[in-house]
Amino acid sequence: MSTPEPVISINGLTLRPRPEAWKPPGAAAEKFDVARAPLGERLGLTKLGINVTQVAPGRAGYPFHSHRANDELFYILSGHGELRLGSERHAVKAGDVIGCPFGGPQSAHQLINTGTEPLRYLSMSSNHEPEVCEYPDSDKIGVWAGEGEGALMHLTRRGAKVDYWDGE
Repeated sequence: MSTPEPVISINGLTLRPRPEAWKPPGAAAEKFDVARAPLGERLGLTKLGINVTQVAPGRAGYPFHSHRANDELFYILSGHGELRLGSERHAVKAGDVIGCPFGGPQSAHQLINTGTEPLRYLSMSSNHEPEVCEYPDSDKIGVWAGEGEGALMHLTRRGAKVDYWDGE
């Protein structure tokens, strides 16, 4: 990690789109579009993730999901959107603060840009590992731990179970 910066102006940040390997394919490309500027590491934070996130009009940044290990907090900087939270929907706008606690499907969340301008927000989360995410719309479960070459990432469908002793 490089030397932390004590102060960063979010007004001068360059937001970068998803890396090519993480761009949504096919029909998903019409639903999802996000650009981000990671700040946590630059600020010297190890237990708190923080990004400036921007979502294009008519799109969401990420699929509807919940976290089993980490809380998330969003602060809307500009634009208008809709928060899906569990089975509810809420209009959001600049100045709104949104809390998404860890939990199951009742805490699943997604921000969708319903405006005509980019939806820009700070996204903050605790950084507990491993992380388990559930995706109610597609019935997937994902597990993440670590970063870089040694990282563990596994996605599966809920129904694709194997016995604990299978193959032992």
